[in-house]
Amino acid sequence: MLTSPIVRCLKLQTGAIVHFVCKTPFRTVVENNPYIDRVYSFQNSLREIQEILKNEHYDTIIDLHKNLRSTKLKLFLGKPSYTFDKINIEKWLMVNLKMDHLPKTHIVNRYFQAVKHFNIQNDHQGLDYFIPDEDKVEIENILKSKSKLYIAFAIGAAHATKRLPKNKILEILHQIQQPVILLGGKGEQEIGQELQSKAQSVYSFCGKLNLNQSASVVQQAACVITHDTGMMHIAAAFQQKIISVWGNTIPEFGMYPYLKKDHSDTRNSIVQVKNLRCRPCSKIGHASCPKKHFDCMNKIDVQQIAQQVKFFLSSNN
Repeated sequence: MLTSPIVRCLKLQTGAIVHFVCKTPFRTVVENNPYIDRVYSFQNSLREIQEILKNEHYDTIIDLHKNLRSTKLKLFLGKPSYTFDKINIEKWLMVNLKMDHLPKTHIVNRYFQAVKHFNIQNDHQGLDYFIPDEDKVEIENILKSKSKLYIAFAIGAAHATKRLPKNKILEILHQIQQPVILLGGKGEQEIGQELQSKAQSVYSFCGKLNLNQSASVVQQAACVITHDTGMMHIAAAFQQKIISVWGNTIPEFGMYPYLKKDHSDTRNSIVQVKNLRCRPCSKIGHASCPKKHFDCMNKIDVQQIAQQVKFFLSSNN
């Protein structure tokens, strides 16, 4: 998701043929992108496709991952390559010593370092996500109310310390008057059903929709509540009104919702517990709170989220 502005600007400003390499589970995110000419994906190892890539005889490699795998691929292909500053040292200092030397900029802006050689300029049009027609969801087939006004709540996240506890989610649901559609994967299916049974006008589609269908639900929502996760970035691609809830990670790492320049201040509400000495405890996440108290999520202000929902619903921006 976060690479999409680079792909768009590269394609539109140079007319280059653009191929994209990713792991197979993420192929859905990019395969419908009209700015990408071909997608190559691999399940376990780049060895599955590296000979095919070698035969493409690329002119240039843009590395927006900058890890051991992408470095090996660049060496194998032996073509000119460009990348960006991953600020791993700055992140380590923040996580381990709470020394803030992080750049005050989004990771997308840092990605543009990788294409400055080609004089590519950021068009500030935000992220892209393209839903094929067959995956567009008819909301009236989901909601049992006459109104199509609803809140999308993405309750999942890859790591437990980035997810609100079940009781906190339930508190939020009890504070919201409008219908809420819960989104998540199969791992959230059980908790989604439980939340649906304990709150009114809540519809759980956790584990029942594919990624594109979930994105379609997000696109049509009045606003979106989400953790620091991929669904947050999908909501940003649709310039949605977003309430992002942050646990062990922090927006200062540069992964907060990336919106169009004129929407960044009016459609983005960040909810977090500030001034915790233990936060951030990781640049990614943990299976459980290292300190056992999980204050970064247990102390989230539910009223703040409910009030922000009301504000977004009443505003026309």
